[in-house]
Amino acid sequence: MKHLLKLQDLSREEIIDILNLADQLKFERKNNIPHPILQGKTLGMIFQKSSTRTRVSFEAGMYQLGGNALFLSNRDLQIGRGELVQDTARVLSRYIDAIMIRTYSQDEVEYLAEYGTIPVINGLTDYAHPCQVLADLMTIREIKGGFHGRKLAFIGDGNNMANSLIVGCIKVGMSISIGCPKEYMPDSEIVAWARENGDFTCTEDIYEAARGADAVYTDVWASMGQEEESQKRRRDFAGYTVDDKLLECAKKDVTVLHCLPAHRGEEITAEVLEKHADEIFEEAENRLHAQKAVLVKLMAPDYTKDED
Repeated sequence: MKHLLKLQDLSREEIIDILNLADQLKFERKNNIPHPILQGKTLGMIFQKSSTRTRVSFEAGMYQLGGNALFLSNRDLQIGRGELVQDTARVLSRYIDAIMIRTYSQDEVEYLAEYGTIPVINGLTDYAHPCQVLADLMTIREIKGGFHGRKLAFIGDGNNMANSLIVGCIKVGMSISIGCPKEYMPDSEIVAWARENGDFTCTEDIYEAARGADAVYTDVWASMGQEEESQKRRRDFAGYTVDDKLLECAKKDVTVLHCLPAHRGEEITAEVLEKHADEIFEEAENRLHAQKAVLVKLMAPDYTKDED
């Protein structure tokens, strides 16, 4: 594992290895056991999309691991004034130890990895959100005890979250169903891969999608950069709300997940969110632990527990 660009690049064993390390780091954090594994290391964090959870979790994570994090917005970098991503990658590779980037284009992330000589982490693109899904899988395993025989239903826009959840769930052996309008389906190549490699369905019927689900997941209808489409999307996604009626189709002990921020009354009702707040905010916390595991795997690949 040289980078984390998208979950398609990881094997099942690599994903489970990250989750196991995340569990260990979470236990140590909760019990005030220091783990300065990345002492002297620096992470550069490039943000072309703003963030709450991504910035705070990566910055705090690096601090807890003994390293440093640099926040780099478009205003801070020449990339915002037209410098090629390839040149930025080669320069930063000589200063720091890894790059995390939150941006629009997946190609930009791939170029950073191709032209740089240090690990690159995809903090979010319009195509994929691998860090979030690692935290989601960590949360599901914590609550449900494992992945075998489990089903996740995603309700809403077939966006970057849907793309990465499809890959992540199938990689670890879960089944997944997507409930979304026809014109908002996930990436066609990911859908084709999923149909060949796992238990996958995609339907416009959200009640069919949620039937027998162990976990129901949703996301905002209009993601960052889609604000001008918000009115149209509210019309198109009318009826795609996670509410009590929908959850009656799932298992009685269903877990509800949301990557946040949430728009109560749109993709999820306030009642459902508050009822499942402990699960949703544990999921948010697990961004910290899962990403710390990714940082360790990429920046200290020879680390083992015995060395700590």
